[in-house]
Amino acid sequence: MMKIAQDRAAVRPRLAGRAGWTLVFLLAIVPRFAQAEAALFLEEPFGNFGGMNPTGHAAVYLSRVCAETPTKLRRCEEGETGVVISRYHRVAGYDWIAMPLLAYLYAVDSPGEIPNSPSADEVTDIRDQYRRNHFPEMVPDAADGHVPSGEWIQLVGAAYDRKIYSFEIETQPERDDELIRDLNARKNHTHFNLLFHNCADFSAFILNFYYPHSVHRSFVADIGIMTPKQTARSVVKYERRHSDLQFSSLVISQVPGSTPRSFQVDGVLESFVKSKKYVVPLAVLHPLVAGGVVATYLAEARFEKRPKAAGPVEPAMLGEALELNGTDDSHPGPVRASSLR
Repeated sequence: MMKIAQDRAAVRPRLAGRAGWTLVFLLAIVPRFAQAEAALFLEEPFGNFGGMNPTGHAAVYLSRVCAETPTKLRRCEEGETGVVISRYHRVAGYDWIAMPLLAYLYAVDSPGEIPNSPSADEVTDIRDQYRRNHFPEMVPDAADGHVPSGEWIQLVGAAYDRKIYSFEIETQPERDDELIRDLNARKNHTHFNLLFHNCADFSAFILNFYYPHSVHRSFVADIGIMTPKQTARSVVKYERRHSDLQFSSLVISQVPGSTPRSFQVDGVLESFVKSKKYVVPLAVLHPLVAGGVVATYLAEARFEKRPKAAGPVEPAMLGEALELNGTDDSHPGPVRASSLR
């Protein structure tokens, strides 16, 4: 234990200071005079499981909703920047967990703690320190007192592991209050199912709560399985049909460092078409079937429209943006990235 404490003390000075890379998303969602909103996070897959299942992860950011605890919601107070909420598999037995925006992306409490280019070991240390400070009861130490294993790491520091595409839509405060009451009243017990009760299903539930029938599954692109990419596809289609609503999109870059890079997110049919080990044997045995699958993908399942990342933002601007409060419109505010339209 003494060795772990010494290692943390040695790492912490290297983590101090402002990050010097693009942190555009934070600037787009917290200006004091902007319309509050929900945002779908379409997150790229990573690691061994992501290599086998490249559908990625889905979560929803809510700018007016904050977390009294990771499993109890409330309205945000002045100066708070909202939560990211998602469904997880085997994290303390809960179905959904909500984390503050900065914690979810970078596992820190303030912008000045975001590291510039951390090593994989430093990312582990940052995550574990946040866990120990904020939810040690929900995710206790391992039996030997060290960092526990498990999928809890997806709760904090997502931007260390993956690139994230954000699709934002304006919301109304009264619906925030209704959602808070609804989720707080529900039994929050996990019954995660990869096929029919996954993170994308939960994100679809949240978005449909605000805008009924805005998100739906695809029996063509994903054989009926709700996927993160289909959720994003639905949001884009909804945007095209409702020009009266404010939409925008942004990219949250993966943090530079020694952590392996994430890779492109795919839908079910898309991953099949792109995989030579599946599509080539099918083409040999059943060329007409394989041709039909590829044609279906090109006609119905392909979705390549991505948000455009804005240019680099000075670290000092990040801190300023997160401290914005009140309604003084004299502040010039940050610039949004391009709309999907």
